[in-house]
Amino acid sequence: MLDHVLLGMQIVLAVIGAYQLCLTFFGWYRRKSKKQFAPQKSFAVLVAAHNEEQVVGALIDNLKALDYPKELYDIFVICDNCSDRTADIARSMGVFAMERSNPKLRGKGYAIEWMLKELWKMPKQYDAIVMFDADNLASPDYLRHMNDDLCNGSKVIQAYLDTKNPNDSWITAAYAITYWYCNRLWQLPRVNLGLANFLGGTGMCFDSKLLKEMGWGATSLVEDLEFTMRCVQRGVNPTFNYDARVYDEKPLTFKASARQRLRWMQGHFDVARRYFFPLFWQGLKERNWAKLDSAVYAINVYTLFIGSLLTVFLWVDIALPGVRSYTSIYDFSPVFFTVLTTLTYIQFPLALLIEKAPWKTYKYLLLFPIFLLSWWPITFYAFFTQNNKQWSHTEHTRVIRLEEMQSKQVS
Repeated sequence: MLDHVLLGMQIVLAVIGAYQLCLTFFGWYRRKSKKQFAPQKSFAVLVAAHNEEQVVGALIDNLKALDYPKELYDIFVICDNCSDRTADIARSMGVFAMERSNPKLRGKGYAIEWMLKELWKMPKQYDAIVMFDADNLASPDYLRHMNDDLCNGSKVIQAYLDTKNPNDSWITAAYAITYWYCNRLWQLPRVNLGLANFLGGTGMCFDSKLLKEMGWGATSLVEDLEFTMRCVQRGVNPTFNYDARVYDEKPLTFKASARQRLRWMQGHFDVARRYFFPLFWQGLKERNWAKLDSAVYAINVYTLFIGSLLTVFLWVDIALPGVRSYTSIYDFSPVFFTVLTTLTYIQFPLALLIEKAPWKTYKYLLLFPIFLLSWWPITFYAFFTQNNKQWSHTEHTRVIRLEEMQSKQVS
């Protein structure tokens, strides 16, 4: 009986894996550029910051120099429970410093919810809201691309997420590889197929009317994923702009990375519990592929959790002396499933190739499998601690300016 249950679980996981692999083939090409518009949309640019005095100045300089009419956007730094000079730096640089103090409701989701309520009270209103993290940098044409997408009918937009410090360590390189893969072979296929894209926590743009109508309401540890699910439920599919670039600082050490990823996975379990079944049944009832696809994405954390446990269980069964007790799906067609597994891992170097990543990044592919395997214990621990809603801050210290980063890419 147990053998049949385990085999059935393997089949379900294989189907999900094959589905996601098939989607990647639709990221090999890019559609022609969308219609461009003269700057007309006004933006409130929100910067979420908690004790970010070391890096916030570089982002403010970057945002003030965007290639967009200055009268059409204002910058607001959300100084959330700060005990350093973040607010003073923001004010000294001529942008709005919005100070919030609420130690009981900590985290980016709560800070954004508070800021939006403050924003709606202001006499000046904006067509759209843009959100960044304090450690980010944006491409000069970022707002022009958001303006084009809004004018083309998009209500929620995610920019291309890149890494501003990919070569600082093997950990930052692993993040960079993951980002290149997700942008090209995860987000772009869904653009080409007309499915919903997924918000990445920063570089996000929202139509103000939609935000006022929906409210933010995303205060979990993964507010971006939670708001994505809320949008898809309402039939609003977030879109992805490949040309608008946002560069994010990634943690240097494995310990800091594990802490960050644990928070992500704890939040992902929470969102999966609340949104998978409603989205899945909605998708079936409405025959809506975007909702079904988003439901599969929501449950990915359980797919990884169960898949890792099954793999370890079967490895142990093979390693033990004597006759094996359980059937592996590989027994039915070793060649097919070996090819499927190989193709799954080939996607990452393929993404580097398609995205024209710097050649020096390829050497980090040797350690990348370790990074991938490290998700297993992190996800396992997250499953048993998923009720922990305590937000943890990731410290940012790399003061890199856009010109410096671009000069390194050219060299």
